[in-house]
Amino acid sequence: MTTLFRSAALALVLAASGVAAASAQTQMAAPPSPPAAAQPAADTAYRATTLSLSAYGETRIAPDMATITLGVTSDGPTAAAALQANSAKMTQVVAALRRAGIPERDIQTSGLSLSPQYVYVENRPPRLNGYQAANQVTITVRDLTRLGPTLDATVAAGANTVAGIGFGLQDPAAAENAARQAAVRALQAKANLYAAATGYRINRLVNLSEGGGYTPEAPQPMMDRRVMLAAAPQQTPVSPGELNVRIDISGLYELTR
Repeated sequence: MTTLFRSAALALVLAASGVAAASAQTQMAAPPSPPAAAQPAADTAYRATTLSLSAYGETRIAPDMATITLGVTSDGPTAAAALQANSAKMTQVVAALRRAGIPERDIQTSGLSLSPQYVYVENRPPRLNGYQAANQVTITVRDLTRLGPTLDATVAAGANTVAGIGFGLQDPAAAENAARQAAVRALQAKANLYAAATGYRINRLVNLSEGGGYTPEAPQPMMDRRVMLAAAPQQTPVSPGELNVRIDISGLYELTR
């Protein structure tokens, strides 16, 4: 009797353990319920009607600075002779720039080379004909009324090449802000047009992003100007023209009926 009672009790314990384990497995297998607020928020996002647009604004302004790349090219029978002649002339050019009011911070060496020169004749090997040394500086002129006289002064001192010229703004903030305002007006007008054409009205601006902006103009490559500069008897004329500052923007609007 004792053995039978113990066996029955053990069977009951095992059965209860099996029910508990099955219940635990059922609870673990059930997926978690999403937060109550998540589904309505997703529904709202999918129900919203949005309008994505791009626009730009531009402003034109006269430049107030210029960058010029100029220098000296010298030939010599030997590498040392070519380099020595070039260095002597370049020293005079830099001194002329300083006398013209260009500070040291606005004079930067941008090119330096020394190369052999060969004479090529058909059916014959190249013949060495000396060496050529070239030294170029890029200068920033912050007073455009001094641009022409500065060029003339460097030519008089020995400069015989001008590789390029570019114009820019010392402080582009005002021009950029004017372009931003024009861009926003254009974007808003476009949004109102699309909303009215589709039977909606603008509810709110969801997002606004910007691209573009002022980029300084690099000195533009020019043809070899050695003969023209050497022969120019009068002050070199320079026309700065105007610069175009552009701002691109993109906006996302929420529409409503």
